[in-house]
Amino acid sequence: MSTQYYPMKMPSDPPDVSKIFGDKDKMQEVIKNLERADVHKFVDKVNDNYYYWDEIRYRSPPKDIKNDSLWALIKLLRTLKATQINIGKTKLLDIKFNLSNPILEKLHEFDMNLGGSISTTSIIPEEDRDRYLISSLMEEAIASSQLEGAVTTRKVAKEMLRTSRKPRDRSEQMILNNYLTIKRIIELKNDPLTTERLLEIHALITRNTLDDKKYEGRFRDTNDVHVIDRMTGESVHVPPDHKLVPQLVRDVCDFANKMQKQKFIHPIIKASILHFLIGFVHPFEDGNGRAARAIFYWYLISNEYWLIEYMPISKTIIRAPSQYARAYLHSEKDENDVTYFIKYKIRTIHIALKDLKEYISKKIKEKDKLFKFLQIDGLNDRQRYILNKLSEDSKRTLTINEAKNTFDVVYQTARSDLLHLENLGFIERRMIGNKYIFIRAKDFDQVIKKKMKESKKKRSDFQMRLMP
Repeated sequence: MSTQYYPMKMPSDPPDVSKIFGDKDKMQEVIKNLERADVHKFVDKVNDNYYYWDEIRYRSPPKDIKNDSLWALIKLLRTLKATQINIGKTKLLDIKFNLSNPILEKLHEFDMNLGGSISTTSIIPEEDRDRYLISSLMEEAIASSQLEGAVTTRKVAKEMLRTSRKPRDRSEQMILNNYLTIKRIIELKNDPLTTERLLEIHALITRNTLDDKKYEGRFRDTNDVHVIDRMTGESVHVPPDHKLVPQLVRDVCDFANKMQKQKFIHPIIKASILHFLIGFVHPFEDGNGRAARAIFYWYLISNEYWLIEYMPISKTIIRAPSQYARAYLHSEKDENDVTYFIKYKIRTIHIALKDLKEYISKKIKEKDKLFKFLQIDGLNDRQRYILNKLSEDSKRTLTINEAKNTFDVVYQTARSDLLHLENLGFIERRMIGNKYIFIRAKDFDQVIKKKMKESKKKRSDFQMRLMP
């Protein structure tokens, strides 16, 4: 069994600077280089942006300084400022990271936008929150599955989720699993992370998608699982021995649940580290990436970063999946310096937040189109939304289940909404197979005009009665 990464060029190993660090004279020469203004400026830029070794070589390094000496200087400064975290007793999960100025700046931005209830309602109109949440969960489920090989279109996948249609193949099953898992994670936001909880999440996320069903919600029991480059077949990550997995997972859970009193770790940083650790341990036969992303969401939601529920971050990852893989590899190749992975996660959150704001702005503009439906009395916002969609697409059909899933309401509420629109003459009902579908009434436009006129007259009459 092997798990495939995305096509990418394998990064080269950084120079081994241990001999330089162990030689007093060479270290003095390395430190002396900082007296050069060009070296100082270059190193500051490299560490602010936290470039990997491969990236440094192509950024016009200072002249007359050897590559290994330059890298030794960069590593020295990073090591002096790094936060070291020891996770468990095996040392396998020991990590370090640096918080550069750009990372600190973004963390402040996220704290101002993602956390607490006030910012959530200020970005997302209160009356639209449920509908936007459902749409976001669907987008995340689709993108996260596509990252792991699911082959389908967003349109078909959303149609399946909205109508509660049974999955037709493995790809659709993956998407449904992801969707149900994310909804389950929101329910679990106040629970600690345990081995049993992680296994529950894995079982839910992999249901009916594995080659061998017995591995649903169960740790791998062989060392045959490894990560390979899809293009070259080269092994890029060999996970720890399967016999260590139970203890390593317990260590990860302890880290997730423990408050770092001596070393405060910002929740977004810690969520990113948890994502990395699960990918590093690779505890399952398959579904490790989906489980890691699920835990990332769980940790942020449990720490009251509510807006993250509305941000399909996997949709950002899938735009450049090789960068996702590279962030893992850079961290692992550079002595588990997870700053590379943190930097990548910060970037994806930033893009997802920007996308969300643009999406909300677009939807608010679309809502302006609902103005004519606001003039019709006796309708709720869900019914006005349905009428707007039917006015845009005369061939649009709707089922009770689709309305239920779109607005995240119970079946009876969705049924009442549609039957009320039918009673008013806006839509008609047809029996297809063993279920009803609702379509635009033949005289839809005329009914709209008639109801608007009636509502206007009713308001006018009411105002007349109020006049002295």
